[in-house]
Amino acid sequence: MSHELQADKGWRVWWKLTRPHTLTASFAPVFLGTMIALYYTNINWLLFLAMLVACLFIQAATNMFNEYYDFARGLDSEESVGIGGAIVRNGVKPKTVMQLALLLYGLAGLLGIYICYKSSWMLLVVGAACMLIGYLYTGGPYPIAYTPFGEFFSGVVMGMLIVLIATFIQVGSVPNFAILLSIPSALLVAAIMLSNNIRDLEEDTKGGRKTMAILVGRKNAINILASYFIISYLWILGLVLLQIITPWSLLIILSIKKPLHAIKLFREKDNPLEVAPAMKDTALTNTIFVFLLGIGLLIGYFL
Repeated sequence: MSHELQADKGWRVWWKLTRPHTLTASFAPVFLGTMIALYYTNINWLLFLAMLVACLFIQAATNMFNEYYDFARGLDSEESVGIGGAIVRNGVKPKTVMQLALLLYGLAGLLGIYICYKSSWMLLVVGAACMLIGYLYTGGPYPIAYTPFGEFFSGVVMGMLIVLIATFIQVGSVPNFAILLSIPSALLVAAIMLSNNIRDLEEDTKGGRKTMAILVGRKNAINILASYFIISYLWILGLVLLQIITPWSLLIILSIKKPLHAIKLFREKDNPLEVAPAMKDTALTNTIFVFLLGIGLLIGYFL
């Protein structure tokens, strides 16, 4: 491992291998779910930390499975755009990537056992299902990422389920309040995947993928992405107007420049390198929106 680290110019290659811009998709839902739980019980912060780290490990491992199988199927090349491609560009051994992914899964599993011990063993089934979906996203004979259902599965698992599990391990149940607030989280995680597929539309078409962006076309895919953003903001506004959540939740408005810029850039540019900032803004929309929603709930709880 140390020889590879030197050959691959240090820790930056390994850091990029985790695809750090996607890791916030793990932090934000855990934080939101915990802030929801605050309204029902005292928070066990050690449990919160275990959940957060486990989710980060699963997300990083999923990204490494993606790296491995994209290489194995010949989809990555030295000309590929994006922060993937550590195998073809930096000489990281495919076997090492798979071993790291499995190691992270193992560590997440150990944390999962602790979480189950402190909450409910029923979560073993849910956690195992989430980890299986993470692997099947790009692994197995029919990878989810190569189908029109990639956004759906990533949104439900990484956006919605993480919020609900983070609430459940603290409260011992899943309040309707948590389900309502998990909807925009799911949409914004799905948006990250969709923005990635819009950028990679041409390359994915050559690789034989059948993503939603390919099936509906670039223009319609951008419109769908915009609808994810619009629904997310209007959803929270609606919950505030119905007095279901605190008005402080409208702090999410502070994040609105990011999705506006992302959509504008996607509509004006189609070169994969030029739209990379739009992908970044989409990921930041998820992080900032969900984090501000959690902060709003926290302020509303104390006021």
